Amino acid sequence: MTDRSFLSRWLRRQAAPVMLALPLLLGGCGFHALYEDTKQHPGVSEKMKRVYIASIPERFGQMTRLALQQEFAGAGPEDPDGYTLQVNPGMDIESIDVHEDNTSGRMRVVGRAHWSLYTVEQTPRLLAQGDTTTMDGLNNTFEQYFAQSLNIETLQARVAKTLAEGVTQQVATWFETQTKAAVSNKPAAVFYPNTDLMPRSDTEQPVDRAGPDGVPAMATGRLDPNDDDPTR
Repeated sequence: MTDRSFLSRWLRRQAAPVMLALPLLLGGCGFHALYEDTKQHPGVSEKMKRVYIASIPERFGQMTRLALQQEFAGAGPEDPDGYTLQVNPGMDIESIDVHEDNTSGRMRVVGRAHWSLYTVEQTPRLLAQGDTTTMDGLNNTFEQYFAQSLNIETLQARVAKTLAEGVTQQVATWFETQTKAAVSNKPAAVFYPNTDLMPRSDTEQPVDRAGPDGVPAMATGRLDPNDDDPTR
């Protein structure tokens, strides 16, 4: 134990000067922090504050927009007069750990967001767009409904914040490099007619959304059977 402690202290003493000199070495090679603001490198912080986050519908969209506003504004006041950012976030919920009584012990959530950056002018121009993805989950507590509701709200807040961080980093990278971000090649959603439900009108047939494997989502527990809108 004595030899190991001595070796650990010796390694920390040797690594400290290297860590202190690393920013100087990287700066000499042309590397700098993405959000660094200096005279030689104005950075992207001021440009980020000029981005207006367009309204996003529904509660999860509002949470994502608030997180984006916090990320883009930083510690200073915002002045969103130069760009408009449109973000379309969403969550896919899949029931896993399915028990014999067809209940699930855990829900896995995949959050996705597509963003588009436009100019502010009479005819807005698309400057850049991209996609970000995150994964989260929570354990179901059927015996405590209030706690379950709080857990779901906390889960949505975590996913919204993570998606906002991903979008912020991609937009900041575009401001710095002016290169296009990668766009997801995810195929369009597929829907199957649901003959077990009554049509809502003469022209509207209830449908179920298919999962990534092409199987109707309800068949594998990926949708809430009590959801009034199975197309979401």
